[in-house]
Amino acid sequence: MKANYGRTLLQKVREKYWKEEHRRNHWRRYVMSADTRLKELGLELPSAAAPVGNYVPAVRSGNLVFLSGHGPVGKDRVVTGKLGVDLTVEEGYEAAKIVAIGLLGSLKDLIGDLDKVRRIVKLLGMVNCDPAFMEQPGVIDGASDLLVEVFGEKGKHARSAVGMNALPFNIAVEIEMIVEVED
Repeated sequence: MKANYGRTLLQKVREKYWKEEHRRNHWRRYVMSADTRLKELGLELPSAAAPVGNYVPAVRSGNLVFLSGHGPVGKDRVVTGKLGVDLTVEEGYEAAKIVAIGLLGSLKDLIGDLDKVRRIVKLLGMVNCDPAFMEQPGVIDGASDLLVEVFGEKGKHARSAVGMNALPFNIAVEIEMIVEVED
């Protein structure tokens, strides 16, 4: 028997994203600062987390910023477990949003102002999941949707969403990001 993990989740996410409220306010994402947009969404960015190994959270090379893999570390908890076993697609989607918030916090720590972002270039989303789980894109959409909410067209990016047998400390999701910034 083939498992069907949340095929309808993608439909729900798209419906939620394109509600009338979002259609009416769609233009605002193009004229608002990133910080204003984050405040409007009720989001606070954390400072970059201390690395758990011999690396740094972000490196700038020219106009590109490469952000190391971040996990779903929120204010009061870390989201752990395997998708398709311990967590639903919806829970994974929310975990990916938490990761995106952490990535933006590390990015802001490095460049100082998120309005210097020219474009989110690429995400690599890794999902800790059961081998039968097939909805990795629906999970990583949590991060992608948030980046588009914050940056509008500049937030649209290339992306890979892959399943992993295990992730460090049993975190549910890990995401790396590449961003183009102004001088």
